[in-house]
Amino acid sequence: MKRASCLLSVIALFAATAPAAFAQPFFTTPRASQAASVTQRVGLTDITVSYHRPGVKNRTVWGALVPYGEVWRAGANENTTIAFSHSVTIDDRTLPAGTYGLHVIPTETEWTFILSSQSRAWGSFSYDEAEDVLRVTVTPEPIDHQEWLLYAFEDPTANEVMLSLSWEMLKGSFPIWTDTDVVTVEALRTGLRGLARFNWQGWQQAASWCLNNNTNLEEAMTWIDRSIQINKNFTNTSVKAGLLTARGDAAAAGKLLDEAMKTATENELNAHGYQLLARNKVDEAIAVFKKNASDHPDSWNAHDSLAEAYMTAGDTANAVKFYKKALSMVKDDQQKARIEGQLKQLEG
Repeated sequence: MKRASCLLSVIALFAATAPAAFAQPFFTTPRASQAASVTQRVGLTDITVSYHRPGVKNRTVWGALVPYGEVWRAGANENTTIAFSHSVTIDDRTLPAGTYGLHVIPTETEWTFILSSQSRAWGSFSYDEAEDVLRVTVTPEPIDHQEWLLYAFEDPTANEVMLSLSWEMLKGSFPIWTDTDVVTVEALRTGLRGLARFNWQGWQQAASWCLNNNTNLEEAMTWIDRSIQINKNFTNTSVKAGLLTARGDAAAAGKLLDEAMKTATENELNAHGYQLLARNKVDEAIAVFKKNASDHPDSWNAHDSLAEAYMTAGDTANAVKFYKKALSMVKDDQQKARIEGQLKQLEG
């Protein structure tokens, strides 16, 4: 009797727990609304939307499948999320780096995008308005049929990008802005706390970026002085000259650069010319490239760079002249093909 009683108890326990055990998934199988993500880098800031993509499937979406006036998960399945690697600004509101839940309240005339501090929920079923971090309202625009819900980043610039949600026959978008200069300078400061601080190139590259982007110039001057203390050379001296010019001390900059030019190598002069082009100082760049071509008459690269500077200046005749000179000297087939392409473009 005891053994029979024990067996009955085991069977009863199995019967009670079996539904829970069999409810656990043993396999990953495809979902009707498949997972997707899209990422855009703006400057150094990565923006990522992670979501699931429902299909229209011959249904009416807006006002039916997605009711008007109700919070919607802005996708399917788990919480749609948006993540920022650095702080961003949306609708004049600054948001710190992090991951946010993304929801939408649609109406017939406008959509309200909601960023929530809760990013690990299942859809919008546990949405709590008290957890809202930001709301931005937009007017949706008509589009061609979009079967599968789609997030996309559009019209990226150095500091801003538009995030759009498209589904069925409507699209809603809002801009996301990040201060690329601030983010980059902070990254440079952090980098200069590491191995980069032990060589002149690290300090020079950080200062050069600031000069080329006309930002953080005072600190950049301390960085370039540190580079020169480690190893004075034409590259870092020319950056200091540029910083002096930006400060308004053209005389000191000219004296420093004239001195450095006497010992500059072909590659150093070439790099300096391109730095000037990057700062839109085209006439000064042409003067440097002309000196380089004069000092190194047998260098195809010196003439090629001079041709590029003339092309940038819109001086087609001189650009053609020096591209042809470079072409007559270059041996590398890839470079030949590139220069021939430039000449074909210039000569029409």
